[in-house]
Amino acid sequence: MAQWLQLLLGLWALVPIQAGDKLLTVCMNAKHHKREPGPEDKLYLQCIPWKDNACCTRNTSWEAHLQESLLFNFSLMHCGLLTPVCHEHFIQAVCFHQCSPNLGPWIQRVKSGQEERVFGAPLCREDCEQWWEGCGSSYTCKSNWRDGWDWSQGKNRCPARAPCRPFPDYFPTPSDLCEKIWSNTFKASPDRRSSGRCLQKWFEPTQGNPNVAVAHYFASFAPDQALSCPLTAFSLCLLLLS
Repeated sequence: MAQWLQLLLGLWALVPIQAGDKLLTVCMNAKHHKREPGPEDKLYLQCIPWKDNACCTRNTSWEAHLQESLLFNFSLMHCGLLTPVCHEHFIQAVCFHQCSPNLGPWIQRVKSGQEERVFGAPLCREDCEQWWEGCGSSYTCKSNWRDGWDWSQGKNRCPARAPCRPFPDYFPTPSDLCEKIWSNTFKASPDRRSSGRCLQKWFEPTQGNPNVAVAHYFASFAPDQALSCPLTAFSLCLLLLS
């Protein structure tokens, strides 16, 4: 029995390692993502931080900068032009979502098909605060930008009885903006950038990618279903036989 227990402990020790490896340096299965990350030396402006290892192409990075985005046929001008600072924050958020290879721990399969999405990726406190402050004087008509638009004319328009108001009316706090804007794609983290426990939606290219270490940290807690289920059953059998 002692030999079986020693073997079991060894197998359980492998679970977090194998699970973590599968979640690191990956691209989600989505419309505009590459199959695998790799160098892209001609990424556009706000997407440049990911040029050494990106899930986006040069063309995707360019489209991310448009007010009328070709990526999702989505118009940021549904309530008029965003301020330049607000628009820049949205460009950075789109670049982060489309280009980052460090979102593996938060990738989930969409129920309706094989495509995947990001859910609950923890954005650093400063990122949410600066995004919210930068958009304080811009206007929108909805708090959830993923669903509920009027698409009758081919592009997103405000639904009936949804007035255009300043961002703070729909997003009273920085956390509201980070979490509601894309239906919990992001989670507002209480941690700051220096903690190593939250993701930055943008960073200085010359200072390296801080999100690599964050992905490693969270991936180490992810269970590997392919191993954990059989090992759980094996553990129960040993308990019954002991």
